[in-house]
Amino acid sequence: MESDEDSYEMENVDSGNVSSGDEGDEDFGMEVDIPSSHDRQMETEEYQYEVLTTDEIVLHQREIIDEVNNVLKLPPTIIRILLNHYKWDKEKLLEKYFDGNTEEFFKGAHVINPFNKSTNPSRLKGERTVYVCKQRNNKKLFLQMIKNPVEECEICFSLLSPDSMTGLECGHRFCLACWREYLTTKIVTEGLGQSISCAAHGCDILVDDVTVTKLVDPRVKVKYQQLITNSFVECNQLLRWCPSVDCTYAIKVSYGDSRPVGCKCGHVFCFACGENWHDPVKCCWLKKWIKKCDDDSETSNWIAANTKECPKCNVTIEKDGGCNHMVCKNQNCKHDFCWVCLGSWEPHGSSWYNCNRYDEDEAKAARDAQEKLRSSLARYLHYYNRYMNHMQSLKFENKLYAAVKHKMEEMQQHNMSWIEVQFLKKAVDILCQCRQTLMYTYVFAYYLKKNNQSMIFEDNQKDLESATEKLSEYLERDITSENLADIKQKVQDKYRYCEKRRKVLLDHVHEGYEKDWWEYTE
Repeated sequence: MESDEDSYEMENVDSGNVSSGDEGDEDFGMEVDIPSSHDRQMETEEYQYEVLTTDEIVLHQREIIDEVNNVLKLPPTIIRILLNHYKWDKEKLLEKYFDGNTEEFFKGAHVINPFNKSTNPSRLKGERTVYVCKQRNNKKLFLQMIKNPVEECEICFSLLSPDSMTGLECGHRFCLACWREYLTTKIVTEGLGQSISCAAHGCDILVDDVTVTKLVDPRVKVKYQQLITNSFVECNQLLRWCPSVDCTYAIKVSYGDSRPVGCKCGHVFCFACGENWHDPVKCCWLKKWIKKCDDDSETSNWIAANTKECPKCNVTIEKDGGCNHMVCKNQNCKHDFCWVCLGSWEPHGSSWYNCNRYDEDEAKAARDAQEKLRSSLARYLHYYNRYMNHMQSLKFENKLYAAVKHKMEEMQQHNMSWIEVQFLKKAVDILCQCRQTLMYTYVFAYYLKKNNQSMIFEDNQKDLESATEKLSEYLERDITSENLADIKQKVQDKYRYCEKRRKVLLDHVHEGYEKDWWEYTE
């Protein structure tokens, strides 16, 4: 079907889719400049980003298409397919266009070269008419078709007038009903938007937006527009949907980086990986940790109780029958051994071999192998349990906001102004930040090799953890008119100290990144 630039405009629709500081500390009670939580999140003011609504996303998409169109002077539908092929990197698209073979450029994106339309749909209509008449060996039909042209749909084999047929620039034409059914299935059932190819078998030319929006029903059109918008955000390296549940906002940045971004819904996350903001651990290690937790955390206790390691290759083996003769399933091992004593199976049954007799050498080798794996599991559980403990505490700390609101209202009844009671909300904000930072320090520490700098890191971690627990304890106390002044001073002093220790810890880690202090282990 011929492109219609004016009909390219798409409707705006919603897309279907964080030292302890006790009274004796010398820093306690110091008046220090505490940056706001927004400023402290890795200096987000230096990382420019915008929060876009769905309408703004569609407008941004159109702006990119227009920018490329001003250079290439191509139909917007073709430019949209080309941009999607190059993940909406317009600089890369223009570079490839002017630097390479034009024919290959369009072929790689699965569109017909608009400057070299060797395929003429009108000529193909005539050829198809002659072909149909020859196949049916009907001269009368031929003469009739010359006067009143008809075409045969290659899907349903109906003979229809040209007005009831349509197709793409590749020349493949089918009846409107078959096209509508084909596109509806691809969009609604298969969830395809950007990558719907021609209905002809073996043809990889992509269907343009104008063809889709003219043929499908309004309900399917809305779904298609949602898929196009989703794909635009997911393919674009400078856009990311907010991962918060039921949030329809997207974040737009000027360059991709592992930095915190805050959505209008209140969720703060890492732009690079989409996880909750996870300073000080890097995205690559957090990804490994999450996968390891998903794989190991629920099964570690069962493994320890119900499996043993092959005494030759140390692979973990489960006993699934009553026989004690075990054969290692490792293709490079195939070791035969006894489940009870872990000794080689070959001498079992010999008159001189007693499985019940204790063999010091074999037992020592088996103990050493198992101890190594048990030690590895114990190390993992050490960091995992502390990681989960802070995660659970963070959930409880978030519930403190409701309790704090009630306390603030009570304090206002004791002749304190609204501004004077804001220290409680500030304290909960910092407490949650500290919990989240501590949670991710255990991921960082799990993969960290021991050296002098790692010991300093662990000391900073200990100081922050101790101060955070004390602040949490203060906030959970009952506030009365008698202890009001004392509690306020302690809370203010403690959250200032916590924020200071958090800054020290993060600054030390980032200095280590810059100076290559950190070494990692799998």
